[in-house]
Amino acid sequence: MGNTPSKGGRGQTNKAPPGSPEPQNEESERPTLEGRMPKAIATPMASAPATPYTPGSLSGRDYFPLQVTTTRESRISLGGRKRGRKQERTSSATPRSYCDVAGVPILTAAGERVGLVRERVGLTEYVTAGGAEYAIVKHAEKPKQFSVDDMIFRLLDAGFSGRVTKAVCLRNSEILAVCQAAREVFLAQPTLLQLAAPVKITGDIHGQFPDLLRLFDKCGYPPHCNYLFLGDYVDRGKQSLETMLLLLCFKIKYPDNFFLLRGNHECASVTRVYGFYDECKRRCNVKVWRAFVDTFNALPVAAVVAGKIFCVHGGLSPDLVNMEQVRQLSRPCDVPDHGILNDLLWSDPSDTAADWEDNERGVSYCFGRSVITEFLRRQDFDLICRAHMVVEDGYEFFHGRQL
Repeated sequence: MGNTPSKGGRGQTNKAPPGSPEPQNEESERPTLEGRMPKAIATPMASAPATPYTPGSLSGRDYFPLQVTTTRESRISLGGRKRGRKQERTSSATPRSYCDVAGVPILTAAGERVGLVRERVGLTEYVTAGGAEYAIVKHAEKPKQFSVDDMIFRLLDAGFSGRVTKAVCLRNSEILAVCQAAREVFLAQPTLLQLAAPVKITGDIHGQFPDLLRLFDKCGYPPHCNYLFLGDYVDRGKQSLETMLLLLCFKIKYPDNFFLLRGNHECASVTRVYGFYDECKRRCNVKVWRAFVDTFNALPVAAVVAGKIFCVHGGLSPDLVNMEQVRQLSRPCDVPDHGILNDLLWSDPSDTAADWEDNERGVSYCFGRSVITEFLRRQDFDLICRAHMVVEDGYEFFHGRQL
């Protein structure tokens, strides 16, 4: 729920005696419940309403309900300014607040309980009635409930339609919820994933939503197949939002069968240049882009498959000595300008370099055959599997099938 505070604000605590004339000074003026709250519900409820918005520490006697009908009909702010298209409501009270969920009471606290409500929930307005002080309150947080199955269905339906629409098939609030839920899943899993075979490993997607759907059609949809994606889900393509959202939804639904690593494009500064920021701003808003960036900052960095295949988006680092260094990389974090994390996302193999040399990208390094051979020997791996580059046939082996 949300409301606009009255002019009195939180700092006013003086109570107006019953029947006293309203003061002329606007700064000391305080609204009353008289005539705005129906008599039928002007007494405390027998018990607290059964709603996820109810703080468990407050009892039923702390509440006075003001019922609303539908979300659209109830979105009316203090002072009567409409936020929706209608002003219909089940009570005869003057519009004072609005409720984001149909049928959920707008609650008020009375008397000595005002302080507790302010502490637990967040006070928005004082009111007086019959000499008693009341507080209309808003709840601190809405429940994060959404249907991943429904979102996956809508995303797939939008993809199979073949149309690229200006609006995304998910609401902004749903996108924010997906980002938050996925972020929590990523942070609950290690920075260096240990995966069992079989698993299908996939390289850069770059916003090509139809290509992603063709991949699932050909190879199978999760959870029938295990997947490991090596990063670079956004930028360049037209549908980075749908691409990223479908991947995140699958991750939320199948956290132990579907894995996403971080690429160099899962970074705030890169997405500002290569298209994802502009797509979010054009089709949603900047807040959505920030939510995705927060999720990118929580992505794992590397994976080891069957104890023998080291998977990463970019490549190796001259500072990387053992896998414990990867495990100890802190998350959430932005991509630094140099160091192990930067190199894992940005470095490239070289056919000419014997050891390490500067990268033509202007970021990180290029590494040669001797570096690859020594890394595999030291870590007891058989293969490095990476993305980050275009190859003609979709995949290609380098340096004697070591990479």
